[in-house]
Amino acid sequence: MSWKVTVICENSVARPGLLGEHGFAAYIETPDRTLLFDTGQGFSLIHNALRLQTDLKQVDSVVLSHGHFDHTGGLISFLGVHGPCNIVAHSDVLTERFRFMPVGREEKPVSIGIPWYPSYVMSRGGRFEWKKEWSEVAPGVYITGEVPRKTSFEKGDPKFAVKKNGELVPDPFLDDYSMILDTPRGLVVILGCAHAGIINILNWVKEKTGRSKIYAVLGGTHLGFSSEEQLTNTIEALKDFSIEKLAVSHCTGQKPIARLASEFGENFDFAPVGYQIEI
Repeated sequence: MSWKVTVICENSVARPGLLGEHGFAAYIETPDRTLLFDTGQGFSLIHNALRLQTDLKQVDSVVLSHGHFDHTGGLISFLGVHGPCNIVAHSDVLTERFRFMPVGREEKPVSIGIPWYPSYVMSRGGRFEWKKEWSEVAPGVYITGEVPRKTSFEKGDPKFAVKKNGELVPDPFLDDYSMILDTPRGLVVILGCAHAGIINILNWVKEKTGRSKIYAVLGGTHLGFSSEEQLTNTIEALKDFSIEKLAVSHCTGQKPIARLASEFGENFDFAPVGYQIEI
C-alpha cells in the first residue's frame, strides 16, 4: 500500500460537490495505519469524507494539532461515525482560548477553543492520549511534540490569549503539533496552523531526524497574520530547506500565498479540500 494524504477540511475546495469551511483536517493512509489529523469545525468533515471516498471508520487514531475550534470541532461528528477512538494530543488542547476581535467599536476577547467539554468527548468514545514529546504514533509517523521557539522573527500572533491566574495573557501554544511522515520519497510535514512558526518546526524536524531534505510541507502556516518582515524572513529561511512540494492552505492568507507561489514556482501548490499527495 502507498502513502497517501487527502485534505478533507479546508477553507476552499478543489472541485464541485465538496464543502469548504474555515478549518483543517487531513486523512492519512500509510502502509500500516490510517490516521486523521485534525477534524475541522465539524460542518464538512462527514460530507467531504464521503465525497472523497475516505472511510472514516478505517481511522486507527486521531491526532490534534492544537486546541482551536476549527481543528477540534469535528470530533463529535467523527466519533458518531467511527465509534470509540484514541485521540493523540497535548493536554493544553483543553485550555480555554480567546482571540481579540472587533466587536462594535472595540476589540474584545472571543472564545475560540475546543467547543466540547472533555467529559462529553469521552462519553462519545474519545480516548485522550496525552503526549508532550516528539513521539512515533504509528510506524513511520511522528508528532513534533512541543517545538522549541528559536527564530527571532517568528513572534506569533499577539491577539491569541489564554487565561492565567484570572487574567488574559498571550497564548504560548505549547500544544502546536505537526505530523511527520517518513516516506520512501522523503519526509512529509503536515501542519495544523504552525503557531510555533514554520521555520521553528522545520528546524525541529531536522534536529530530530537528522535530515534536511523534505519531500513535502502541507497545511496552514499562519502567515496570513504575520508582518511583512516575518513573511520575508520566512521565505528566505524556507529556501535553505530542500522542499520539493510546498502545499499551503487554511491560515496562510491570500497575499502570502501569492508571494509563495511567485517565489517557489513549480515547487508550490495550493492545498484545498480534495488535494492529495500520494507516494
